[in-house]
Amino acid sequence: MSFIPGQPVTAVVQRIEICKLRQGEHLILGFSIGGGIDQDPGQNPFSEDKSDKGIYVTRVTPGGPAEVAGLMMGDKVMQVNGWDMTMVTHDQARKRLTKKNEDIVRLLVTRKSLEQAVRHSMM
Repeated sequence: MSFIPGQPVTAVVQRIEICKLRQGEHLILGFSIGGGIDQDPGQNPFSEDKSDKGIYVTRVTPGGPAEVAGLMMGDKVMQVNGWDMTMVTHDQARKRLTKKNEDIVRLLVTRKSLEQAVRHSMM
């Protein structure tokens, strides 16, 4: 997703619903995140221009709840249960994802392949 200052940002998103796996007192999502407004965007391997401070999926556990739901490594998390995730710290994102009283996490994500498919279909 490219960003031009002063222009509206558009993104092709996909809804993903993850049912947390309960293991004792722990709720397992089956993925890890990286990024956040408090992190160095130059270290983000998924940012095209190395200035994106968004929250990205950095690992998906094979066979885990996130993989079963269709989440992929490199997905950019735009929302978690209706909460905007585009301008949050890494810790704020982690807390939104791991709330104990939520058995289901509803995500809006964008990924390069979604944007490419839409562009290709418009040609």
